[in-house]
Amino acid sequence: MREIPGRTVDDQVVPPGRPWARVVERGEVLRIVDLEGSQGVDFLCYNAANPEERYHAPNTLKAARTLCLGTGHVLYSDDARPMFTIIDDSCGHHDTIAGCCSAPSNRLLYGVADCPGCRENFLEALAGFGLGRRDIVPNVNFFANVPVGEGGRLSDTVFEPGLSKAGDHVDLRAEIDAIAVVSNCPQVNNPCTGLKPTPIRVTIWRPG
Repeated sequence: MREIPGRTVDDQVVPPGRPWARVVERGEVLRIVDLEGSQGVDFLCYNAANPEERYHAPNTLKAARTLCLGTGHVLYSDDARPMFTIIDDSCGHHDTIAGCCSAPSNRLLYGVADCPGCRENFLEALAGFGLGRRDIVPNVNFFANVPVGEGGRLSDTVFEPGLSKAGDHVDLRAEIDAIAVVSNCPQVNNPCTGLKPTPIRVTIWRPG
């Protein structure tokens, strides 16, 4: 992982299974580090000046022409404006289709009750910005591995063991002032966290 080439604005370790949110100003870089490897990190973003404009998976995928994001790809809004650009990425494989886990989806897919997930984390974090359930849209899953097979088939577990190693990171440059929201996934029912959620590090820095 390369050193931060600028002034650190914020630097926090997010415990396993917990959310994080903050406004990242235009030009600042958000770095997410998988400290121990194989940890899924759910991510959403919103225009800080107008949160009705938010991350839009279809625009992002159509522009990228791939289901898995990496260096050089842009996260676009529903107004087709760049929100974040992936400027550095040591993992190279990030899911865009499986969305966030939740207590209802854990009951549906795994037959477990009262098992909160990333949607509940998003709700907790978004409340501080006056946002709620209707504002949660399909998200990016950094470091998550959701392979798509022949005919569009997904594996029986949907998520496969993550490909990230301890210390892998992704750097996202903000193209607008944006609310960035992270859920450090608490999932223990599928392999997206290696069945053992671990901490991540979130750093914001301003170049130069």
